[in-house]
Amino acid sequence: MRNASRGAALLEVLVAIAILTFAGAGWIGLLAGHAEALTVLRRRERETADEQRLLTAYAVLGRQDLERRLGVRETGPYLVSVQRPERSLFRVSISRQAAADVEDLVTVLYRETPGAP
Repeated sequence: MRNASRGAALLEVLVAIAILTFAGAGWIGLLAGHAEALTVLRRRERETADEQRLLTAYAVLGRQDLERRLGVRETGPYLVSVQRPERSLFRVSISRQAAADVEDLVTVLYRETPGAP
């Protein structure tokens, strides 16, 4: 009987190790997914900061400079679109070339029309 109880204990230990192995593999997969998500988040955060700096640079331009930049321009990995929906308004949008149909940042700038009352 003593040998049977030793065999049962060994079997219990093997089952416990198998359970811990599967649980550990699950945790490793979960941590790997979180690490990948964090990497993507950091990259996107850097891109957003770059886009914000680019938008700020356009926001300080005067009327004549904005008029010269009407249309879509490639600026590094970004596309900058400057439109003039009305005489005194300029719409500036920033998007990534990889996703050109998605505007990440948009602003409308007022520049006084010369000779306007």
